[in-house]
Amino acid sequence: MRVVVIGGGLAGSEAALQIAERGIDVYLYEMRPQKWTEAHRTPNFGELVCSNSLGSVELEDGRGLLKFEALGLGSFLLRIAYDTRVPAGKALAVDRSLFSETITKAILEHPKIHVVREEITSIDTSDIVILATGPLTSEALLRNLTQLFSDNLYFYDAISPIVLKESLDLSKMFFGGRYEQSDDYLNIPLTEEEYRLFYTELINAKTHTPHDFDRKFFEACLPIEEIARRGFDALRYGPLTPKGFSSKYFAVVQLRREDIHGNMFELVGFQTSLTYPEQKRVFSLLPGLENAEFVRYGSIHKNVYFRGNRILLKTLQTRKFPNVFLAGQITGSEGYSEAISTGLVAGINAARLYMGKPLLEIPDTTMLGSLIRFLVENDLETPQPMRANFGLMRKEYFELPKSVRKKTFIEDSKKTVEKLKEML
Repeated sequence: MRVVVIGGGLAGSEAALQIAERGIDVYLYEMRPQKWTEAHRTPNFGELVCSNSLGSVELEDGRGLLKFEALGLGSFLLRIAYDTRVPAGKALAVDRSLFSETITKAILEHPKIHVVREEITSIDTSDIVILATGPLTSEALLRNLTQLFSDNLYFYDAISPIVLKESLDLSKMFFGGRYEQSDDYLNIPLTEEEYRLFYTELINAKTHTPHDFDRKFFEACLPIEEIARRGFDALRYGPLTPKGFSSKYFAVVQLRREDIHGNMFELVGFQTSLTYPEQKRVFSLLPGLENAEFVRYGSIHKNVYFRGNRILLKTLQTRKFPNVFLAGQITGSEGYSEAISTGLVAGINAARLYMGKPLLEIPDTTMLGSLIRFLVENDLETPQPMRANFGLMRKEYFELPKSVRKKTFIEDSKKTVEKLKEML
């Protein structure tokens, strides 16, 4: 019996490293560069195809607490993320290239990880298999998985553009963060006239959409033009909010550092389905971006996932095939930290299954356990992708006074992680 991980994204890379570090040979299948997805640009493992931010690191934020827990349980990718961190205030943002290059080096140099660069079109359920093919699962494999686990759900996701810093007119921008918390972001203040021009051109710009496109977006990943179509002020209450800055600004565009040296910046919240020429035309209307050089344009792609509440156990095993695990966004979770964390659990449990040890169910006194419980136990017919958040806490916490509810959960999380570490 082999131990196999299919998919070299965040979840698959974390899972493979967890298994290998326990002295078990693991075969990691990745179809790139033999076959490309709609969003990937390199053959590297752990490539970030959307934002370079993994979200907040504060414990009072659901994703921050999730990171704390995963680090405590030995996440390799989160350690790499901190090692390749770029300034982003209270968020954990990474140098995109260095992050994936470091992950790739760790995988290729590990004597227990055997990388196979080919597309898998069906799975062998006699092996111990972790499916970590992500939302960009190939059509051939998706057909096989649909036969095994019933129909899948999907949504459309979009990517923000990245510009070269040296091409920007910094005299029209300023470094700073909301409420003066940091100087990690570039900010473009807009007058009402500048905002109105940008808004008008944005909602009338040409878009590029897939042939089967039906405007089914995940709410947290809406293209900026879709937000704008909800009304003139929609962007001002969203990614262009002036909140936290001077009251004289009508709107503020933020750019986040993309690499350690600060040579590239991503337009925050500017995920888009505009055609490339339209991105160049419309986004160059923003002050300071008149001559911007785009090193990556935004794009749109289809993301698939399965109904975890129909097919998964809390161990992330599938109910139908106990040898087969799911990890990452294909489970119905959403977000980089969530992908890493579910890859961590699947990797640990696949290794324990191989060694004949009892599998772990992460208690729901943690953010990670609460997220997995939701994926497995929700009663929704069409569950939407879920991120870590305090709304996932079990009902006993909501019976506590609001002033101590979150604090109590955080303390319980810390205690639970310490107990889990002893078991590992």
